[in-house]
Amino acid sequence: MKTPKIRRDQVIQAALDLLDQEGLDGLTLRKLALALDIQAPSLYWHFSGKQELIDAVADALVMNVVLPQSPDQPWDSRLRQIAAELRQALLQHRDGARVFAGTYVVSDNVLRVSEAMLEAFALAGVDVSCASTYSFSVLYYILGFVMEEQALGPHSAFDVTSRKTAFEELAKRSYPRNWAAQESIFSTDFDARFSTGLELIIAGVKQQASETARKAAPLLNAGKGVAGSARRRPERRG
Repeated sequence: MKTPKIRRDQVIQAALDLLDQEGLDGLTLRKLALALDIQAPSLYWHFSGKQELIDAVADALVMNVVLPQSPDQPWDSRLRQIAAELRQALLQHRDGARVFAGTYVVSDNVLRVSEAMLEAFALAGVDVSCASTYSFSVLYYILGFVMEEQALGPHSAFDVTSRKTAFEELAKRSYPRNWAAQESIFSTDFDARFSTGLELIIAGVKQQASETARKAAPLLNAGKGVAGSARRRPERRG
């Protein structure tokens, strides 16, 4: 059996380099083979097709995400750290969010991030089903946010000046609330905007967890009362 001329990790690194140079649309097997100085069929030693390659690149994007380590770290602090780390990991490479979105990769790198997020929500006091739903909500928020952020990045052809001129002409004439909010709308402080959105999610989870605990309290107290009565019930004497 022939031995592949190039290792899998070398292919993934070359794919990341090509992604940075040309973006997701330019990440083709032909261009990747050219960058590696091999024939395109050689890539099939490691990947069955482009989607499997994209999955491997998506996995590599989150390889170095730093997750919470302290057992004493509050759940909301954990979530902020995970979200910030994941956002930065996606921003490290051109079109990072576009690459990761929709892959649903099953790997150690992806699952360890998912595990940390589920653990954070478990510490918030929500059940596993809610924790899973909330985790997806946070992930979708991060992906959507970073896609928008990268759409205005250095590789974008987006003309902010022309859009702002068009906005001013239309909003000033017909949309007063948009006109009043123009400074915020065109702000490039993405860190502050990201933090604000994440805090809304955290506040919602806190409210939901509090409501769940409030509803469960009477049931727990009732159960304790029944158990206590059973223990105190005197034995019948014949």
